[in-house]
Amino acid sequence: MVNVKEIFTSIQGEGPYVGYKQLFIRLCGCNLNCSYCDTDFEYNESKEYSVNELIDICNKNPDCHSVSFTGGEPLLHSEFIKEFGKNSNLPIYLETNGTLANKLNDVIDYITYISADIKLPSATGLKPLWEEHEEFFKIGIQKEIFAKVVFDKNINDFEIHKITHLCKQYNVELILQPMMMGKYPSVDSEFMQTILNKCLKVYSKTRLIPQVHKFIDVI
Repeated sequence: MVNVKEIFTSIQGEGPYVGYKQLFIRLCGCNLNCSYCDTDFEYNESKEYSVNELIDICNKNPDCHSVSFTGGEPLLHSEFIKEFGKNSNLPIYLETNGTLANKLNDVIDYITYISADIKLPSATGLKPLWEEHEEFFKIGIQKEIFAKVVFDKNINDFEIHKITHLCKQYNVELILQPMMMGKYPSVDSEFMQTILNKCLKVYSKTRLIPQVHKFIDVI
């Protein structure tokens, strides 16, 4: 059994798979506490589901591109995801904070897509997690993986150096995602272009993709 905060279908609004219809399963709990987090993943008002119950829901949504396990941090429930993956007809799209390499290793055989955050101290208010991210990507490159970096006006050149070299080292596409304030980016278009160009000077596989689902007002 696993505690689920919510289940819904919508389009993927972030990263290279923007626009694809997905089944989202939001699991409870997280090992981090990012200052910009805008999701409710607490255990209160959650509901327990078995693997078979979630498989039944997947079977009722065959038009979805994949099933997204999100959170919170879904890898806190790696054993459940592993069991689910053994039985699911939909590919698994894992949305993760990219810090739990050992947990990823437990489920890597059952994952198709990995959206892995690189957490910038300037945006999250957390301590640097460069080593954790590097260990994560060492395992994640076995599958289709991309890096998502949420940034705001406080991003600095040292962080740009770290994210570009980390993604270049593992040949992982780098997705820059401006922090949102409601429906709108927290930084202006000129600043976004400046950060994109700085990254492109180091690593060509860099893209700027805001949270599209907020622009078009879907969940």
